[in-house]
Amino acid sequence: MGNEQDTVIAHREGGAGVIRLNRPKALNALDLGMVRSMRRALEMFLDDPAVALVILEGEGERAFCAGGDIRAVVASGRARDGVAEAFWREEYELLARLAGASKPVVALTDGIVMGGGAGLVMHLRHRVATERVRFAMPEVGIGFLPDVGATFVLSRLEGAFGRYLALTGEPIGAGDAIEAGLFDCCIPSNRLADLRAQLTRLQPVTDHATVAALIEGEADQIGAPLLDHHGTAIAEAFGREDLSEIETALADMKSDPVHGDFAQRTLATMQGRSPWSMALTNQLLAAGEASKTLEACLIREFRAACFCLEVDDFYEGVRAAVIDKDRNPQWPSRREGWRQPDLGVVLAERDGRPDPSFDR
Repeated sequence: MGNEQDTVIAHREGGAGVIRLNRPKALNALDLGMVRSMRRALEMFLDDPAVALVILEGEGERAFCAGGDIRAVVASGRARDGVAEAFWREEYELLARLAGASKPVVALTDGIVMGGGAGLVMHLRHRVATERVRFAMPEVGIGFLPDVGATFVLSRLEGAFGRYLALTGEPIGAGDAIEAGLFDCCIPSNRLADLRAQLTRLQPVTDHATVAALIEGEADQIGAPLLDHHGTAIAEAFGREDLSEIETALADMKSDPVHGDFAQRTLATMQGRSPWSMALTNQLLAAGEASKTLEACLIREFRAACFCLEVDDFYEGVRAAVIDKDRNPQWPSRREGWRQPDLGVVLAERDGRPDPSFDR
């Protein structure tokens, strides 16, 4: 079903249907064509009685998937051609389908797992990380929002850790991601191929418990240094609902002998992020926590993502991070007179722009 040039390679391997992201030079960043290829492959494997489970993986050692192809999204936004909206719509439909798949889906992740790549993993029941994984939802650094169902997942993490991740965009290692509940276990990178081989030998009909037991049998313990050292400070500051109160709490920790340096670095990070994005993200996290389903959050995120195409912060953030790479965004939302759009306006339905549909 694929060749060397395909950006998604899908094939049967024993009892496994394998879906491999194959864009290593771009850190396996997703575009609309890849989303569509993944959806076709997923449906084929779910319908094939000879397939026991589905494996998601990324080509190369640098990244499982670094997110969406943000250059393509920005180009679409400027052209107003509807491709960006189609990308988000179909990506979110794919994520919901993965989350509710009738067969076990196993993500084998190594290297960068960020943005849209995190979305491919977070909602699954079998999420494997190697010790080299770096996880992040970095969208507040480009004038965007943590999407791909992140407002559903992050809002439910203990100790306000999800709000910390969403509002700072900071990366964390595999141990902290596992401790937080974003992955299930760590498989050392030098044993990942062996686990993969064992998974491909499973036969239909294989249940979730069998897959989980196989994975757990290969897992190693790994430390969670951020949560171990600063989890209490994160809970204290980010447990507050108001952004200004979070920043005040961090500032008040300045002289703390254990958490002072961390708190000041975190405060400085937030002060460099898009005010538009942080305010929107904080509102969406609150809505996500109150939501009963992933799908409700995905629809909300879709509308907010589309609204970002009308906000200057998004284009400035991508310019600074991806295009010019000067890492010095001049956020329009920091200018005097900026007014944060009302959330009701951001999330309003638009004629001619259908929401994601979660019927098969």
